[in-house]
Amino acid sequence: MHKPVMLEETIAGLNVQPGGRYVDATVGDGGHACEILRRAMPDGALLALDRDQEALSQAQQRLAEWKTSTFFAHAPFSAMEQHVRALGWTDVDGVLFDLGVRSYQLDTPARGFSFMRSGPLDMRMDATQGPTAADLVNTLPEQDLAALIYKLGEEPGSRRIARAIVAARETKPFETTGELAAVVEQCLGGRRAKIHPATRTFMALRMAVNRELEEIAGGLEAALALLRPGGRMAVITFHSVEDREVKRRLRAHEGKNESLQAGGSVWRGAMPRVRRVLRKALAASKEEARANPRARSAKLRVVERIEYEAA
Repeated sequence: MHKPVMLEETIAGLNVQPGGRYVDATVGDGGHACEILRRAMPDGALLALDRDQEALSQAQQRLAEWKTSTFFAHAPFSAMEQHVRALGWTDVDGVLFDLGVRSYQLDTPARGFSFMRSGPLDMRMDATQGPTAADLVNTLPEQDLAALIYKLGEEPGSRRIARAIVAARETKPFETTGELAAVVEQCLGGRRAKIHPATRTFMALRMAVNRELEEIAGGLEAALALLRPGGRMAVITFHSVEDREVKRRLRAHEGKNESLQAGGSVWRGAMPRVRRVLRKALAASKEEARANPRARSAKLRVVERIEYEAA
């Protein structure tokens, strides 16, 4: 079990109350969900979503104490609304997103997320759906591959990497994470930086395989639509690409009232309206970052849904 990141800050941000209804959109092994359920008792309830069936099974075991109050769904968080409605809930008091890859996914070579230990070049969070990372690196045109690595991985050497991948696959298609990592490392000239040369390329492929930016967009909009007035949403991100998408989406719902020359004002922004609970993204404490390496790049954003009042 990985240690939940920024646990106290997240639960405080969600303002979990007894009797509330909550959604953990990325339940993982249930670390955050455990604390949500503790504080929502008695009479509270939680919908736990994850598109990784292994994670969902782990969460079911960990949350067995609250089995009558916890509902599980093997689904991406963009499908949140249909699963909430299936429970007969009209709205919820809080939604949590803990984005990114899980520690156990990285630590399991067979899942193909990590270059540290070679395994099948897979990277699918839901092993029953969609193309693998191997499918992408073995079939995408060089220009498309370079664009993907640059956009999602923010890799300045994306064109060189794409060129090297295409050249290598002409001799032998990529099958393992080790093969891909070796080509990227050789292309970029070895390990001279603090991070492995393949880090950004692997992140980009993982995000593409799992359509993570599209999922973020769909999931956030679904969550905001489900929140009751006064309900809160907490989002934990781990790198700049996903954090920018989260910030952009939330900022659109913050909006503002603009004064009109003829008098009065007009709302400029997406609906439903939200306000920031935290003035800016909260980072993990130095103590937590030292104790839990996964927390070092974490950022927490929290918003609260508010009623729209016509000007």
